[in-house]
Amino acid sequence: MAEENVRIEESLKVKIGEAKNLPSTSLSGTGKSTYCVIRLDHEEIYRTSTVEKSLNPFYGEEFTGEIPKKFRYLSVQLYEASQNKSKVIGKTTLRRQELYKYHGKEHWFPLVPVDANNEVQGKVHLEIKFDEYLNGESENYTSQGLSVRILECSDLPVTNGGCNPYAMVTLTYSKSRNKADIRRTTVKKKTTCPQFNEYFQFVLGSKGQNSDRQTYYIEDEFNIDLGVSIWHDDTRMSREVFGKIFPGSFLGEVKMPLKDLTSGTVHNAWYCLRRRESWKPHQYDLGSLRLKISYTSDHVFPPEYYDDLRELLLQSPDIEPITSSAAYILSEVVDHRQDAAQPLMKIFLHHNRLVPFIRSLAKYEIDRTADPHTLFRGNTLVTKLIDELMKLTGLPYLQETIKATIDQICIEHKSCEIDPTRLKEGESLEENMDSLKCYVQRIFQGIISSSLLCPTNMCEVFYALKDIAHQYFKDSSEVRYQAVSGFVFLRFFAPAILGPKLFDLRNDTQDSIVNRTLTLISKAIQGLGNLVSSKTLSYGLKEDYMVPLFQYLSQPSHIEAVRMYLDIISSAARARTQNVSGEAPIIIKEGTLIKRAQGRKRILKVKNFKRRHFCLTNQKLSYSKNRGDNPLYEIPIEDILAVETLQEESFKMKY
Repeated sequence: MAEENVRIEESLKVKIGEAKNLPSTSLSGTGKSTYCVIRLDHEEIYRTSTVEKSLNPFYGEEFTGEIPKKFRYLSVQLYEASQNKSKVIGKTTLRRQELYKYHGKEHWFPLVPVDANNEVQGKVHLEIKFDEYLNGESENYTSQGLSVRILECSDLPVTNGGCNPYAMVTLTYSKSRNKADIRRTTVKKKTTCPQFNEYFQFVLGSKGQNSDRQTYYIEDEFNIDLGVSIWHDDTRMSREVFGKIFPGSFLGEVKMPLKDLTSGTVHNAWYCLRRRESWKPHQYDLGSLRLKISYTSDHVFPPEYYDDLRELLLQSPDIEPITSSAAYILSEVVDHRQDAAQPLMKIFLHHNRLVPFIRSLAKYEIDRTADPHTLFRGNTLVTKLIDELMKLTGLPYLQETIKATIDQICIEHKSCEIDPTRLKEGESLEENMDSLKCYVQRIFQGIISSSLLCPTNMCEVFYALKDIAHQYFKDSSEVRYQAVSGFVFLRFFAPAILGPKLFDLRNDTQDSIVNRTLTLISKAIQGLGNLVSSKTLSYGLKEDYMVPLFQYLSQPSHIEAVRMYLDIISSAARARTQNVSGEAPIIIKEGTLIKRAQGRKRILKVKNFKRRHFCLTNQKLSYSKNRGDNPLYEIPIEDILAVETLQEESFKMKY
């Protein structure tokens, strides 16, 4: 197979757990407010939330993504948060070639100071060759010369908001001669990939007429090292004071002994810039950082190479027992079930086989579950598949339901702390509780009013779960809610509220006040999912301060609204199955409206107005003369393509 047909996909997962033994503030001795930044070379790719004033902060955040370009270093930097300008405390850096040593396991990494001499990235393109020419003083002697050509650089870092690079070429002779020859290129303004294309000639030594010109060696006279360093021309630093040159900001260097180069040959190559040889890390105790790193590089073949494997996987829903299917076995042999769940979900979804596969897995799991209250609570293949489906298809749904309220929480920045032990001076517990109830109510209304917006793929899965659970636990009336609420509330809405950045609801990171508010709301939404699926209102809370909030949420109106929401998103109509006729319709809203006649009679064609009873269910919209009468007309939900608001003044009539 041709190499150009193979595609390489690189992915990176970094879980930032916690830090310990960080340096304290000099005045009070307390901890600092900190956050972490993940960088590939010098490019920031992720930033955690800020943890307030702790010597041992816990972050518990994870970055996962594909890497679109090559990189040399992965670094995690720890910053002290400040209103003016954040200050870096320390960092830990790993070369890409050594990431495999830490793959998939947690490690503690020491934090080291950030030193400009160690912050190196980029490459330089050099052409080096030896020249021999006649010495001008005598025709019997020749001189050995060295030609160094600086062609270009790439991927240089930005320093102090800019990059104005130039190169310095240095020939360093042996210590006995104590001599160095330095040349310098012109400065290239505002570029991280400068094109120099400049030549430099150096005279190395002379030979007599009887010498063998083909066997001239540098070490015959002295040892010489060639060095090429790249600098950023900062006008604030690049200057000459009392004859001493201050060249600016160091970007990296390349050093090589000329004795390693073959005479008479042109050496043309790219060289990675390195830090100074004299650089030594400072021996400071800045604490350590716990990380879990997973870096994979996959070689992907053309699609036709996977045809047999794909067909074998797609047969899995029909295999009995399901544990002997190819897809299930694949999920068992990988290190982490998550690694198999995501690609399997995409394959089965693309080929319209996801629901049958989930149905088969759910039957297997329910058959081994004695207590319906523990249904689908583990991290099994079926729960992972549904989690991945909700992440893939549910993000626009989250935008419609809860994003507006989350934005409002971040903008208003109100304290909603209801734990008496965590109240700050001047805060009112009653006011905080009122603010929290207000936010929870808005989130609640956004969710329960969105049943018809829930993605069809999710509804199909919820219907399958409810249907199977009801078959196995026919005596439990709550099982139809337990099968669905555990996913939609505990695994979908609650995590999205707790970490809006992970679900594309926010681009920025939140401070401690907003994070605390979102945490309390997330707990409330989780509790709401538990309340609707239990016979008794048992809160089971570890925090006593949450009891008043749950008493507010456990009102019959709230519980009935959530149950109706769950009934609709798991109904046969929303799932578009063939069993709609056998399922009782769920009434969403009904009441009296004024309907204008269409004037279909041939003689009069009068368009008069009549009072009619309208009823909207999850299956159809219908109207009749009176409540309880047979419908005069019905419109299936799937046939309603658009809805417009009619202004009351249009016909000078109300309703």
